[in-house]
Amino acid sequence: MVNIDELARRYLASWNERDPARRRALMAELWTDDAGYVDPIVVVEGRDAIEDVVATAQRQFPGLVYRQAGCVDVHHHVARLTWELAPAGGPPVIVGLAVMVTEQTRLRRVYGFLDPVPAHNPSPGAAR
Repeated sequence: MVNIDELARRYLASWNERDPARRRALMAELWTDDAGYVDPIVVVEGRDAIEDVVATAQRQFPGLVYRQAGCVDVHHHVARLTWELAPAGGPPVIVGLAVMVTEQTRLRRVYGFLDPVPAHNPSPGAAR
């Protein structure tokens, strides 16, 4: 049985982890081997590619942190997490929704929605 609140906490912690080695360790614990991540900006497969997306977001939004906004809603093996990207203690710059598909105690797929969708510079693997 998945503790979805703990999984959501670890998911957001991975987006906030600035140390590359610790972030990779979190990703290895959090995601399945065949993991995938999709949002309006990027579509990637595999933990390494997901970790690259997180590192890129951190470079794009220095000084901002991801935080949970509300309760996690879950049924079967799918959860819905609303999150915010904001300066510590400040108002959100972006509000997002992560639809997380779990497999046992790990993430298999995450489908992200962003409001507003930030401008970006496409990188390898980015959706066009």
